[in-house]
Amino acid sequence: MPAAMAERAPQTRNVAFEQFLAWYFVSVWGSGYLATKVGLQYAPPFTFLSLRFAFGLFCLALLVAVTRPSFPKSRRELGHLAAAGVLMHAANLGGSHYAQYLGMSAGVVALILALQPLVTAAIAARWMREVLASAQWLGVVLGFAGVALVVWYKIDVRAITWGSLAAVFTSLAAITAGTLYQRVFLPGADLWAGALVQFAVTLAVLAPLAVAVEGFPVSWSWPLAGSIAFLVILASIFAVNALHTLMRRGAATRVTSLLYLTPLIAVALEYVMFGVEPGLLTLAGVVVTCVGVALVSWRER
Repeated sequence: MPAAMAERAPQTRNVAFEQFLAWYFVSVWGSGYLATKVGLQYAPPFTFLSLRFAFGLFCLALLVAVTRPSFPKSRRELGHLAAAGVLMHAANLGGSHYAQYLGMSAGVVALILALQPLVTAAIAARWMREVLASAQWLGVVLGFAGVALVVWYKIDVRAITWGSLAAVFTSLAAITAGTLYQRVFLPGADLWAGALVQFAVTLAVLAPLAVAVEGFPVSWSWPLAGSIAFLVILASIFAVNALHTLMRRGAATRVTSLLYLTPLIAVALEYVMFGVEPGLLTLAGVVVTCVGVALVSWRER
């Protein structure tokens, strides 16, 4: 009996650790929309993102100096990293931040961006010959229906502008394209070296836009510093590292199975922190979308 318990103990600890990493990743990812909402009160989107990626680049440079990862060996791989970085960081975050800056609720932004696994699955099924089960196709339909319900209701009450919709769907298109691009061209890129390159490229794209479009106005404050620190350290570094740790352990499905909770976390925190109370149709749309993403994330065993 002691021997059997000894054999099972490491497995139990591993499962508990993986569950912790999965919940940490999803909780921080959902909270990130609220951290962004706080930061945008002190700096407009391109300026805020420039500050975020400048600090992120500093943190990653220290991390890379310690870990000494393997950098791209060719200009081709470097170019692929740069292109993916522009899509996944500059275009994706620029769009999602501007959607919130133009008045879209953090919960609705999180909900629409939660469609990314659905869009990716649909594209992969059509052009990359990946087969989806019937339940997964049902999930795609439900996911789009749920977002349509939320967005249609919000348009009716004029709580969402066409500009914010254009921004958030640009973000959705960018993160989907970036995910597929990395899957095809960068399957084995080093995590930290790749992030350093992508952060540098993103800063080079966003900083001139912040100056030219916004004039780089900043109201320096502790909440601004806190939001940047949260998004860089807890999200971009720790949460992404947690995700890759789960992938290396073969437990990424733990995150996938919880990822549909991200909009619920954002909606709940927005209500607690800012008093933004969702209507019944919004909640119904969130639930339908979450069910859809959960079905798409499901895999036949």
